[in-house]
Amino acid sequence: MKKLLLSLLTLITISTLKAQTEDDSQITCYQKYAEVFEKRGAEDVDDGTYNDVIITFRKGSMADCFMGKVTVKGGAIDPNEMYLRFVDDEYEKVDRKYRYPDQVVKIINGMSRTMVTVDDELIDVLFTKKIKPKKKSYVRASDPDFDF
Repeated sequence: MKKLLLSLLTLITISTLKAQTEDDSQITCYQKYAEVFEKRGAEDVDDGTYNDVIITFRKGSMADCFMGKVTVKGGAIDPNEMYLRFVDDEYEKVDRKYRYPDQVVKIINGMSRTMVTVDDELIDVLFTKKIKPKKKSYVRASDPDFDF
């Protein structure tokens, strides 16, 4: 009887700890977007100003995603010309000091190269309007159900 109770208590403790660690490892907004870009791919980003991009800020396991505006010239983003959008459609410039200020921030598959700040913050720009449409799926046949 004691062994049964001890086993039951151990099982409950392990399942509780496992549930807590699963909750702690939530997927961030950046990871969700990156998965979509990886699966679907994206069209090329032409030069111009885009006011419908998502700018992500990551530090450690945390990530924040905001709507913003950037200008693309020569297939690259100027990190000093990025803006975050307010709810009233006004913009505020993203003011960061970058570890590699001369880095050319190319756009590959609809996502910019990661920019690193001197505070070890990681910044990416995502062109969500350039994501390719979902591919068509084949219709699966049902299992046979014949009366022999």
